[in-house]
Amino acid sequence: MKVLHVITGLEVGGAAQQLRLLLRRLPAHCEVVTLTRPGPLAEAIEADGTRVTHLDMTGNRDLSVLPRLAGLIRAADPDLVHTHLYRACVYGRIAARMAGVRAVVATEHSLGDAVIEGRRLTRGVRTLYRATERLGSATVAVSDTVAARLRRWGVPARRIHVVPNGIEAHRFAYDPAARAALRARLGLPPDAFVVGGAGRLVPGKRFDVLVRAITQLPGIHLLLAGDGPERELLQRMAGQFGSGDRIHLLGAYGGADGPVPGDGPDIPRMLSAIDVFVSPSPDQAFGLATLEALASGLHVLYGSCPAVDDLPDDQAPGAHRFGHGVHELATALRELRRTEPGRLPVPPVVRRYDIDRSAQQLMAVYEEARDAARRARPAAKLTAPPVGPPPQGLPPGFTLPDPSPAPAPDGHSLSKR
Repeated sequence: MKVLHVITGLEVGGAAQQLRLLLRRLPAHCEVVTLTRPGPLAEAIEADGTRVTHLDMTGNRDLSVLPRLAGLIRAADPDLVHTHLYRACVYGRIAARMAGVRAVVATEHSLGDAVIEGRRLTRGVRTLYRATERLGSATVAVSDTVAARLRRWGVPARRIHVVPNGIEAHRFAYDPAARAALRARLGLPPDAFVVGGAGRLVPGKRFDVLVRAITQLPGIHLLLAGDGPERELLQRMAGQFGSGDRIHLLGAYGGADGPVPGDGPDIPRMLSAIDVFVSPSPDQAFGLATLEALASGLHVLYGSCPAVDDLPDDQAPGAHRFGHGVHELATALRELRRTEPGRLPVPPVVRRYDIDRSAQQLMAVYEEARDAARRARPAAKLTAPPVGPPPQGLPPGFTLPDPSPAPAPDGHSLSKR
């Protein structure tokens, strides 16, 4: 099978990391197209042997990308187009129809209750999403929680397939030598109680809650891996509370075996070096960072994690939800420090979310979509629209407004890890 993946960008984030892991395992010939921001993962994916094409989209309303993307799809002649992230799903479904490709699968990576990819959900966003969703064959939800949200939006249940995210669990196994080495590198006492976090430093992840909680806990250190527009704000916050020497912003994570090549500490080593992991985001679609921490045998405090919440409690006994506030988090961390819980056995939830299993499930969705397309009449091709009027064949009343969600209050793009 020949599959063309279309993704909005390939900066370090959960969707891009999942795509890279899947590309290594899918028994299909794959190529990747990124609309904007090829990012560091583009080089990593190409190093793995998969071709990446960048369309250099100039803005949210750059409708010239439609004929260019349609032409690329037509030239590639794939059996199936797979789109990832909101903007790529909107443009990719339309372009695939323009190119005459009927088998189109879209993965919904980042749909929250009130946000999509970290941005506010509006009526216009929902309308555009649902209108273009009808042009595809199937929508993949990364969790049961996301599937339920899609059904509430009006996406027919028969079109929704749950294929959870997956990890390479062995990469996150606890390593005492890595723990000692990273602590020595950062000048941390061997017996220090260290809290960790990881992700894009953006408002939606609420790392400000984590930093403020640490400032209230003398003697506790924080290792925060990741980069983003809130880095300087978090650094200033730590300094203002006199905790700058205990709060360590590690920068973008890297490492030869990590998500991307880089000089920063990779996530598995950081997880080995800490005692408790915190994921403060209140609105997640899956919760990859929490799952990776559980694979390292850590106790985890989280604000939202469908990967855990969708399962019985005994699947992740070391994971505990807190109430999003600074006081609640500080109280939970203070209690964990007092009890010194140590490392836990890897819980059953980790085995459930194996990336090889996810790849197998996704291939089953591909095959069903391809076979259905072959049985159906040939897809009616859409023509490239001028700015304004809708393309021929789209749902009645459909127009092409800004194909990205409404900006968040701070104006930043928030669709990361």
